[in-house]
Amino acid sequence: MAKVLTNKRGYYSDGSYEFSKPEKTGEGGIRRCSLVKDGDLVQYPVDGVKTVYEIVEYAARTHGSRPAVGWRDVVDTIEEEKEVTKVVEGKEVKEKKKWKYFELSPYKYLTFIEVKEAVSEVARGLLHLGVTDKDVFNIYAQTSPNWQIMAHACGSISTTIATAYDTLGEDGLAHSLNEPECVGLFTNAELLPTLHRVLARTPTVKYVVFDGEPSQALIDDLHGVRDTIQVYSIQKLRELGRDKPVEPLEARRPKPESIACIIHSNLVASVAAVKLLLGHHLTQEDSFLAYLPLAHVLEYIVELIMFFVGVPSGYGRVKTLTDASVRNCKGDIAEFKPSIMIGVPAVWETIRKGILAKVHAGGSIKKSVFNGAMAAKKKSLPVLAGLADSVVLSGVRAATGGRLRLALSGGAAISKETQEFLTTALVTVLQGYGMTETCGMCAILPPELMRYNSVGLPVPSCEVKLLDVPDAGYLSTNELPQGEVLIRGHSVFKEYYKRPDLNTDETVFTKDGWLRTGDVGQWNPDGTLSLIDRLKNLIKLANGEYIALERLESIYKSCNLVANICVHAVPEAQQPMAIIIPHEVHLRNLLASKGLDSTSELGVLCHNSNVQELVLKEANAIGKKNGFKQPELLQAVVLTPDEWTPESGLVTAAQKIQRAKISKAFKDEISAVYKH
Repeated sequence: MAKVLTNKRGYYSDGSYEFSKPEKTGEGGIRRCSLVKDGDLVQYPVDGVKTVYEIVEYAARTHGSRPAVGWRDVVDTIEEEKEVTKVVEGKEVKEKKKWKYFELSPYKYLTFIEVKEAVSEVARGLLHLGVTDKDVFNIYAQTSPNWQIMAHACGSISTTIATAYDTLGEDGLAHSLNEPECVGLFTNAELLPTLHRVLARTPTVKYVVFDGEPSQALIDDLHGVRDTIQVYSIQKLRELGRDKPVEPLEARRPKPESIACIIHSNLVASVAAVKLLLGHHLTQEDSFLAYLPLAHVLEYIVELIMFFVGVPSGYGRVKTLTDASVRNCKGDIAEFKPSIMIGVPAVWETIRKGILAKVHAGGSIKKSVFNGAMAAKKKSLPVLAGLADSVVLSGVRAATGGRLRLALSGGAAISKETQEFLTTALVTVLQGYGMTETCGMCAILPPELMRYNSVGLPVPSCEVKLLDVPDAGYLSTNELPQGEVLIRGHSVFKEYYKRPDLNTDETVFTKDGWLRTGDVGQWNPDGTLSLIDRLKNLIKLANGEYIALERLESIYKSCNLVANICVHAVPEAQQPMAIIIPHEVHLRNLLASKGLDSTSELGVLCHNSNVQELVLKEANAIGKKNGFKQPELLQAVVLTPDEWTPESGLVTAAQKIQRAKISKAFKDEISAVYKH
């Protein structure tokens, strides 16, 4: 796509402003985005749009026959078998493992009008089945157009949805269906075996809707669990609804206070906030790659925003994003050629390290040219920067389709090294900050205010203040005001479902309606907010120093030898240690350059003390470069060759590490480091 210039100079004025002075000692003043300085916090994106379903209607009315959502069909599944060596109880053991790859079709599309029609058909089908506005319908499926069609259909008839990650095991799925007493669920054919194993434990479930092509035997098995269970493909449900009247739908339309998955008004306020904050950056020429789990509010709200403004979304999967992860076709990024992407830090780290691995594989000359181009671009040398951009770095951008111009990182902190590298080589990577409780919205960094180590401006639907954390020295009276981030506004939900204990807990909600995030923030001179700590991951070491585990991880993860990391510490320790999955390509390259064993299986290398020492040294070098003090440097590392996946329970579906579960899984190794 031609270079699109959407920046508005001076649009954000002072960034944010103090709306009111501190209400009491021990806290800072209330700050709001400067865009709402002359009015109230925003609530609606346009007149007449107060619910999520009205966004669907507005989009069909406004964007009509333009492509809305795209997907790829699976043409073939290819299995490849490889032999790997692992170290078990000190001995090398060989075993065979199978890897599954997909061959995919080109993208196919539905228009905005077709999406609305599909939503109406499914909604009429649900009404015909007897689904009421008191029922809860679960969506336990991969991110796809059908996920959204099902969610919008439920929302259009005031039926609340509950969401379940498609990586959930049997117990997690049973809880997800039983806690809200779900009357039915939508899922994928490949997830039906898991559902079959839990249906006997989920007595309220009557309706099972699926996409894909399961065997008839499996469908018969589902029917066999209970006489009351009805099973439909989503195509069959649409056919069922197609000839039913539309008039009954009008009596079931949602109100702003109706619950979609979070209250409609919260979701719509978030759309309104992004429209005001970033709307001028979202054009008719853009396209958005959708691949994160829709059960995660960040993906859900961004897709809703794209639908509202008319940006087409192309659906992909984490496992099929790159060319290396598919067979006989291009990966989703190269095939769809997005101009806008969102990702969690783990995704951006993988992309950065993939670029570096490819550069390294090209030999010393290519590496020197690349490094020279990066240096020229960073220094903004007029002629050289343009040459570097068009000749050298354009090759890097081609791997992502060549159109990428905006990227947002959310879900956790991204290291400055990774953000700067990708912004220079590939695309402007902005940071955002939010929680499920705030519809994924709290602060976003606009391109006009691009800087590192900042999550941006408060969104215009919310206001923010900082609460002192005296023990750790985070005070609103510091030269740069610091403290726990509290947020209030139209995007913030009102209460947890069936959790009166949390709803009355003043460490969660204050009496005057503020949500306590547990994150420690800092106001910067340009009006933006930075996150500098997380209260629950603050560990006090034996020397009395506090260390912030998440902050340490975000920095150490930028080490080229680190694919993933969990920093761990106990109160009696002088320093933290880390469990690390090495980045195999970079590790082998470095070992070879030092004349060390670089050809053994990764599992063998992970148990090699020389390799452990090398990874520790390289990681601590990154720490020192970022100004870490001695108590923040790693005492030791434990290396593991096994990827952490949602299936193993060691990371969430959004790729956040499960700290407690990792600590339990590596209990013996941690004990050996601290000898306790």
